[in-house]
Amino acid sequence: MQIFDAHTHINAPQFKDDIPDVITRAHALDVTAMLVLADSPASNARLRELLALDDHIYGALGCHPETALDYGPQWEELLLTTMQNPRYKAVGEIGLDYYHDAPHDVQKRIFIRQLELAQELHRPVVIHTRDALADTYDIMQAIQPQDGVIMHSFNGDAHWAEKFLACGYYLSFSGVVTFANAPEVREAALITPADRLLVETDAPYLAPIPMRGAMNEPGFTRYTLEFLAQIRGTTATTLAAQTFANTKRILKINE
Repeated sequence: MQIFDAHTHINAPQFKDDIPDVITRAHALDVTAMLVLADSPASNARLRELLALDDHIYGALGCHPETALDYGPQWEELLLTTMQNPRYKAVGEIGLDYYHDAPHDVQKRIFIRQLELAQELHRPVVIHTRDALADTYDIMQAIQPQDGVIMHSFNGDAHWAEKFLACGYYLSFSGVVTFANAPEVREAALITPADRLLVETDAPYLAPIPMRGAMNEPGFTRYTLEFLAQIRGTTATTLAAQTFANTKRILKINE
């Protein structure tokens, strides 16, 4: 089977000495494609190097809400220039994070601006939301992105899942769905239609059971996929094919 890790950060410093082995281990676990997210000029430079290593690595770039204060003309120029590369498939991760200290008004302004740019660029967006589901939803209702939305590492309950699904968005589930203390996320995963479900690692964070406590990496997408297949009453092979097709569809990957 083929598995698509819909959100990973193997351009993070934690992986700088291990990239070939990370990719080899991912392939050994049938993770054959991945979307790598950059959130700074430095991480974007590392991402460009990764794109040269494997034709099934794709890129995304966005100013993360934690660093919204860094956003300015140079950041915007980087985003616009980078998106001319067809291997960059999405703007993200962008959104709101009220767990961290960046002023909420600044986060909202930068979020809205990047949503507008994604519209101009005809790119889907990858959304990060932490402790901010209501404000995230309200902003996206006002902007109404037209080129696709991935709710990354979805951590809301079934109520919020229904609201975002009603907008036509895709929900991406990370290792959090396997955690014993996340029953509400499992409920959200169970009501997500098969054609709107994605799987991801968010590596190097959020390693799924049975790897919780280890540094996460793309190959571990398989464990999240197998867990979701079990609770949804399907096979891993079937769910892998469905989520792979879903990820290609939302990212407009035609090869």
